[in-house]
Amino acid sequence: MGEHSMVNDASTTETVLPAVLGFAVAGFIIATVFYVCRLRQRNNKKNHEPAIYQPKKRTTAVRSPSGQPGGQPPHYLKKSPSPTSNKTLPGGLSPTTETIGGSLNHGSSSSSSFKTQSIVTHPKYTEENEIQTKIIGQMENSTSSIGSDNNNDTQEYGKLGSLVFKLRYLTDRNALVVSVIRCRGLPYKSITDDLPNGTNGKTQTATDPYVKLQLLPEKTHKVKTRVVRNTRNPVYDEDFTFYGLSMADITAMSLHFVVLSFDRYSRDDVIGEVILPLGNPNEVDLTQIETQQVALCKEIQPRSLKIRAQGRGELLVSLCFQPGAARLTVVLLKARNLPRMDVTGLADPYVKIYLLCNGQRIAKKKTHVKKRTLSPVFNESFAFDIPTNESTGGSLENISLELMLLDWDRVTKNEVIGRLELGGPRCAGAAQNHWNEISTSPRRQIAEWHKLTD
Repeated sequence: MGEHSMVNDASTTETVLPAVLGFAVAGFIIATVFYVCRLRQRNNKKNHEPAIYQPKKRTTAVRSPSGQPGGQPPHYLKKSPSPTSNKTLPGGLSPTTETIGGSLNHGSSSSSSFKTQSIVTHPKYTEENEIQTKIIGQMENSTSSIGSDNNNDTQEYGKLGSLVFKLRYLTDRNALVVSVIRCRGLPYKSITDDLPNGTNGKTQTATDPYVKLQLLPEKTHKVKTRVVRNTRNPVYDEDFTFYGLSMADITAMSLHFVVLSFDRYSRDDVIGEVILPLGNPNEVDLTQIETQQVALCKEIQPRSLKIRAQGRGELLVSLCFQPGAARLTVVLLKARNLPRMDVTGLADPYVKIYLLCNGQRIAKKKTHVKKRTLSPVFNESFAFDIPTNESTGGSLENISLELMLLDWDRVTKNEVIGRLELGGPRCAGAAQNHWNEISTSPRRQIAEWHKLTD
């Protein structure tokens, strides 16, 4: 009996187990089919729904308030509100309070505690608080209006006028604040012309002046004021803050102001310049600008005086004329004894070469700029094709060269140091001999030193 029951149980297990597995597989298949059908039904509904038009949103660039990526303020230079107004100074300082007692680099988040001390509010600009220079002498306190032009302007302010500006050093910010206040007694557009009738400055001969400022000797950080139209006595009252400057850095620097007259149709005319060595105690007291704002008045000087006092230098030029190819080769080798064009005692020279035919410029070349040198070495060669005709072929008749040595300047237009003419009616002396020699000795490279002239 026991053996018979065990056989029945085994046969029952063999029958039930396949049935259970079959039902499970069938259920899984049915569930899968049902899920696939629901998924297809859902996709069909989406495909039959009407499409809603959504216009593409135009992406716009996000700019930080300071103009720098990530909202970081510029490290070195920043236009700041005027200390003469009620606006706050850079860094949240008010005109009446100042943070002292330690140094704080611009842009750093230090948690050190600083003692605040109230200082005297700087008065708004008046003629009485200017520090007069020996050049312009004693100036009378005048209450005349800004737009009035007198015949005594030349005697009072100098031939080219005067520039009024202020200096202030923020010790806790390592920042130098330069305020360009105004210019007075600027010349008319043509200084040699007679003054127009009347005392109104708004005449056709009045200038449209503005001021450019840079720190020397770096010559990399430059700012400028707005243009004030039709006046000889513009008022700017604009402040420029140079960050990241210690007092040791300032003593080795100079302020370079250039006063220009705006010209809509050509390059702006340079009226004059003012150079202030900050390390010269006779010019400015640096200990004074640490505690208060100091107003200065300087006479505007012409830029040509420094060239007249030093001479214009010499240029080594090599020429070769090839009649068969109708080609003139000019090799600019080097220059020497150039005048000091910058307050650093150096210049940034380069040379322009013009080929003239019958007095008309028909081709132009120029060398690279040689930075900060009074003895540049160019070693650059230029080939000019000479116009030919049926009668004479390639000839130097009616052909001449004009060479101009210039001082490159990022702030103002490049200033001409000297000129040299080879050939042509105004060529004389050593230049004429050099030109005659290459004409009579073709295919020879002949080099000569030439003195530059105005």
